[in-house]
Amino acid sequence: MNAGAPALALPWYRAVGQEKELFAQAYRQRLPLMLKGPTGCGKSRLVEHMAAELGRPLVTVACHDDTSAVDLVGRYLVQGGDTVWQDGPLTRAVRQGAILYLDEIAEARPDVIVVIHPLTDHRRALVVERRDEVLSAPPEFMLVVSWNPGYQRGLKELKPSTRQRFVGASFRYPGPEVEAEIIAGETQCGEGLAKRLAALGKKLRSADALALVEAPSTRALVHVARLIAAGLPPRMAAEAGLIEPLTDDPDVAAALRELVALAL
Repeated sequence: MNAGAPALALPWYRAVGQEKELFAQAYRQRLPLMLKGPTGCGKSRLVEHMAAELGRPLVTVACHDDTSAVDLVGRYLVQGGDTVWQDGPLTRAVRQGAILYLDEIAEARPDVIVVIHPLTDHRRALVVERRDEVLSAPPEFMLVVSWNPGYQRGLKELKPSTRQRFVGASFRYPGPEVEAEIIAGETQCGEGLAKRLAALGKKLRSADALALVEAPSTRALVHVARLIAAGLPPRMAAEAGLIEPLTDDPDVAAALRELVALAL
């Protein structure tokens, strides 16, 4: 942790591989980092954990179709008859030497990719065109992006030229033993329940006949565990935390309920 930095609470995180070591080395070598993987598999939690471990402030932006470069860099606003400049999250992160996390970067508009390019090479610079200003990122600044390559494949992709500006790591849902550790660690629900939920997650992800748009995430299993630990009946918790989020199809929902009944 940097000298003089405020102590930050360390979010709980169970490493699956060597992702923490990679993150730490990317930070030290001032390299931008790209995290790839399905929703709810731990990408955001890793970033939160590592920012706290490194003692750096974290600025997070959840990207979407309307996220533009202006949203990230900043804009002039009228306040009390005066025109004042307001930094966007990207500019604030560079000025503070923070870790900037652009979640689901592929969802953002193309001009966002253009504006971060100078931060991903030897320049490590942010061009604020509206203020005719160029900010040099301090050594502590780090850019981290995440995206899900399997989501709407062919429509939401990063160009190879952009991807090669980053070092990268792929995330997948962990195996049942590790996932059970994660569920128990997140919720203190007990080892037995955690193992049953992890086994259920594995079964649902391998059930191709269900034709789910997305596989049940570790995050969803944690939600179910929390509801059960709070006193909700297991099948009601699974209905709310798994079945309702996963499908609107009555036949698929019925099949999911049968699997849940066997597991819980």
